[in-house]
Amino acid sequence: MQTAVTTSLKSSSWFKNYLKSFDWESFLHLVTSRFFALLALTVLFFLINLIGKAILNHSFKRYLQGKSKTQQSTNRLQTISMLTMNLFHYTILFFWLYAILSTLGVPVGTLVAGAGIFSLALGLGAQGFVSDLVTGISILLEQQLDVGDAVKIGTIEGIVTAIGLRTTQVTGVDGTVNFIPNRNITIVSNRSRNNMRALVNIPIATTTPIEELRPIIDTVNDQLVPQHPSIIEDPVIMGVVTLPTGELVYQVILMTKNGSQFNLQAIFLTAYLKAIRQAGIHLPTHTSTSHQA
Repeated sequence: MQTAVTTSLKSSSWFKNYLKSFDWESFLHLVTSRFFALLALTVLFFLINLIGKAILNHSFKRYLQGKSKTQQSTNRLQTISMLTMNLFHYTILFFWLYAILSTLGVPVGTLVAGAGIFSLALGLGAQGFVSDLVTGISILLEQQLDVGDAVKIGTIEGIVTAIGLRTTQVTGVDGTVNFIPNRNITIVSNRSRNNMRALVNIPIATTTPIEELRPIIDTVNDQLVPQHPSIIEDPVIMGVVTLPTGELVYQVILMTKNGSQFNLQAIFLTAYLKAIRQAGIHLPTHTSTSHQA
C-alpha cells in the first residue's frame, strides 16, 4: 500500500515538473502560426478556385457569343466547359490537400513512396473512379453525347443536363434527374444527331375504305406542312402496314429535324384523325405511333 502511494506521488510530482518545464510560449506560437498558415492556404486556394472558374466560364461564354454555331456545336462547347470546370476543381483540391499536409509536417512524398500496401488498397478502391474518368474522356473524344442531347442510356431516357468526370446526369421527361456512373455507359442511343423519322400510324380495320384515306391525308399535309419548317421532306404515305403487334395501320412518314419529331407526330396524328372522322369514316380505337432516326 505504501509503495503504491509513493509511486502515485512520484508520478504526480513528475507531471507537475513536466508542466512547469513545458515551453507553453513556443507551443502556442507553433499552434497559432500553423493555424494562420492553414487558414491562409485555404483562403488562397479558395480564391484561385473562384477566380479560375470565373475566367474559364467567361472565356467559354465569350467564345460561344462571338461566333454563330449550330445547336450541336453549342451543346458540345457546353460539355467541354463542364468537364474543364470539373478537372480544374479536382486539380485545385489535390494541391490544397497536398499543401495542408505539407504545412502540418506530414512527409507526403515519403508516405506515398513507402506505403505499398496502403497504395495497393487505395488503387483497388479507386478502380471505379479511374474507370469513370477514362470512360468520361472517351465519351468526350468520341462525341457520343453532349449536354442538351436527347438520349437513351440503357433503360433511362431523357435530356443530358451534365457530363462530369465521374457521372453523367440525364433528366427524364417527368423531371427525374438520373446520375449514371460513366463506367456503366455502354450503349448510347443519341436522338439529337441525325434527322428523325416520325412514323404516324393511323389505326384502321379491314372494313375501312382505304381508297378514301389518301385524299384526306394529302389535304391535311398540304395545310400543315407549310406551317412547320422543321419538316425537311415531303411526307411519305406508306399505306397499309401491319405492325409487329398485329395491328393494322395506315402509315405516314414525316422526316423532321431532331427534337421536333414528338410534337409533329402528335400534331399530324390529331389532324389526320379529325379529318377522317369528319369525313364520316369510322376507325378502330387502338393507336400506335413511333419515332426513328
